[in-house]
Amino acid sequence: MGKGRLEAFSDGVIAIIITIMVLELKVPHGESVEALLPLIPVFFSYVLSFVYIGIYWNNHHHMLHATHHISAGNLWANLHLLFWLSLVPFATGWMGENHFSAGPTALYGVILFMSALAYWMLQYSIICAASDNAIIKNAIGRDLKGKLSIVLYAISIAIAFYVPVLAQVIYVLVALMWLVPDRRIEHALNQHNNSH
Repeated sequence: MGKGRLEAFSDGVIAIIITIMVLELKVPHGESVEALLPLIPVFFSYVLSFVYIGIYWNNHHHMLHATHHISAGNLWANLHLLFWLSLVPFATGWMGENHFSAGPTALYGVILFMSALAYWMLQYSIICAASDNAIIKNAIGRDLKGKLSIVLYAISIAIAFYVPVLAQVIYVLVALMWLVPDRRIEHALNQHNNSH
């Protein structure tokens, strides 16, 4: 099965997710700069979520670029990932509206945790789908960054109920960790192409 439809569908869903998030930024009533102040928490939660969605889109693109064959299991694993990502706008809006309070911050962490887990499951299912998808396996290696992210999300969910701001700091740190360009798949593809 080709990967083109999977990639196009995923790109479309991710574009809709970003659109929904930006529509949550309501236009303030009033023309002064002070009218923008109540929107600051909503804006910051939007920026954080936009960065996360961008990270997933970027890594998803790189993973599919190195993928040769897609199975029916991969389609379901991809839908599982898109399901959790589609909940990001809801959690983003709730967290921003409630000024990063405990419950919304914890829910945001649950969605980040489940999205990371779903991405790992998709990655694993693609590796298992066909022998010529082994480039991904070689590129990812032990995937310490992916596993560390899942652990940090789990910790932040628990912390959110006691010190929500610390959980937020963890979310930002994990996002920054992933913003550093990950060249593993590109490097593995170059090695593979040079050897043929």
